[in-house]
Amino acid sequence: MSDYKPSAADVKALREMTGAGMMEVRDVLVETAGDVDAAKKALRERGQAKAAKLAGRETSEGQIGAYIHGGGLKGVLAEVRCNTDFVAKSEAFQAFVKDVLLQVVSSDGTRWVSTADVPADVREAELEIYRTQAADRPEAVREKIAEGKLRKWYEEVCLLEQPYFRDEKLTVEQVRAALARETGENIEIKRFSSYTVGGA
Repeated sequence: MSDYKPSAADVKALREMTGAGMMEVRDVLVETAGDVDAAKKALRERGQAKAAKLAGRETSEGQIGAYIHGGGLKGVLAEVRCNTDFVAKSEAFQAFVKDVLLQVVSSDGTRWVSTADVPADVREAELEIYRTQAADRPEAVREKIAEGKLRKWYEEVCLLEQPYFRDEKLTVEQVRAALARETGENIEIKRFSSYTVGGA
C-alpha cells in the first residue's frame, strides 16, 4: 500500500470515467499511487470479476416500471430484476428502473437489451452493409472498418451499449454494473417494450 493520498478532484474524475463507487476508486488510487491508467485497469478487472460472480445469481425479484410520455403518445414498460425484495424496494434500484424507462423513451432506435440479444442473421446483414460501404478501402482494413461501424450501430439499437442520458461519458451497462457493485446483487434489465401511437 502506498502513502499516496488522492485528492477529492482525482477521486471525482476517476469515478466519472469508470462509474465505480467513491471508496473503491479512492482505494485503487492509493494502491496504484495515483496512476490513473493502472487504476482504470484494476477497476475494470475487479468489476468484471464481481459482475461474473453476481451474474450467476438468479434474479427472481425486481420491478416492472411504466412510463407514459408526450401526453400519452408514447409509452415504455421495462422489467428490471435483482436478487432480493430488499434491493427491489430500495431508492437506488427504483431510480435505476425510472432511468431505464427514460433512456428507452428518449431513443426511437432501441430494439434490444444487449448485443447478445441481436439475432445472428440481423447482425450479419448489418455487417454485410458495412463491408460493402468499405469496399473501396484497402482489403486489410475493411473488416476493422465494418466492425467499427457495427459497434456504433450497437450503441443505437442495444440499450446497454448506449451512452447514459444523465452522463454520456458512461454507458447504461456501466451504470447497471455500478449499481450491482453498490448493492452486491445481480441487477438485470430483463426486457422492455416501447409503444408509440400510430406506430407498428
